[in-house]
Amino acid sequence: MTSTSPTEQSETHVAPQADHGDPARTWLGRIAEGRAWLFLAGLIICFEVWSRASFGATFVLNPFNVQSIAIFAVAPLLLATGQTFVIISGGIDLSLGFIMGLAAVVAAHATNLAGAAMPVPLAMMVGILAAVIVAGVPGMINGLLISRLRIPPFIGTLGMFGVARGAAFLLAGGTTVPVQNSWFALLGNGRFYGVPYLVIIAAVFVVAMHYILSQTRFGQHNYAIGANVQAARRAGIDIRGHILRLYVLSAMCAGLGGALYAARFTAGAAQAGEPLLLDSVAAVVIGGASLFGGSGTLFGTVAGALVIAVIQYGLVFVNVEPFWQFIAVGVVIIISVLIDQAQRRFSGARQDE
Repeated sequence: MTSTSPTEQSETHVAPQADHGDPARTWLGRIAEGRAWLFLAGLIICFEVWSRASFGATFVLNPFNVQSIAIFAVAPLLLATGQTFVIISGGIDLSLGFIMGLAAVVAAHATNLAGAAMPVPLAMMVGILAAVIVAGVPGMINGLLISRLRIPPFIGTLGMFGVARGAAFLLAGGTTVPVQNSWFALLGNGRFYGVPYLVIIAAVFVVAMHYILSQTRFGQHNYAIGANVQAARRAGIDIRGHILRLYVLSAMCAGLGGALYAARFTAGAAQAGEPLLLDSVAAVVIGGASLFGGSGTLFGTVAGALVIAVIQYGLVFVNVEPFWQFIAVGVVIIISVLIDQAQRRFSGARQDE
């Protein structure tokens, strides 16, 4: 039996020391992680200079512009909030757009029906609650398909995309559903000391979701599953139960988005979230989350949603054809993915050194 000297044992079990001697690499990593905020700052400066040069007017110091950008960002941000949880876990949810549309139609119908027998404020609450609960149903089905039947998230949620779309149009009768509720209209278009109620609700909701993602066991399990599902399983995490709850949460975020859409336009529309699905994915990617799972933050997603809103509103403000917004958003997405890939390769090289 061969003995091992204390010197050899200490050499065998010495932990690698952290590399604090390369501040350039540390700063590059921080810049890559905060790229969404850098994109946002760059866009604001660009539009400010453009606006002053072309019209002699400010872009960012105009309160109306700031409010409009914030309102533009609310709906895609609510979708992107749920999408952030899903993408961090290594999945994707392609059904959120029409789940939001279904929720908008349900909110309109439920508010109108409740208004016939309840006070106006209570009817509004019933409509919002009904929208969120109904949205959770397709989310639960998504979770069951993916966690129990092991259907890939892309395929399972793509199928639910069609189901939710058809259900929303059938429930709406192929048209928009007007809402007859003054409190609902006030919620969607009113302001508190100049700040739209929609923005306040979205901000409070995102902060709550950030706490869940960063400070609770559910959030830590989400990161663990996205980083290495086999290691998470060996650690005793209930993978199937977590994925089920995850897709229900994602769908209910879309449900809240649908209810607020109905409040803003005082009508429910089946196609409410159709153009916002890709924006939600784009916001998450621009915000720094990896499509491979295991990384991402909700504050990064906020920055990503604001980047898209600034591009969309800013191009209209400086009188550029709105079709350029698709090109601009696409370029930002490509740059973000390239930065993410470079960051992953860099991290892999650091681990190999």
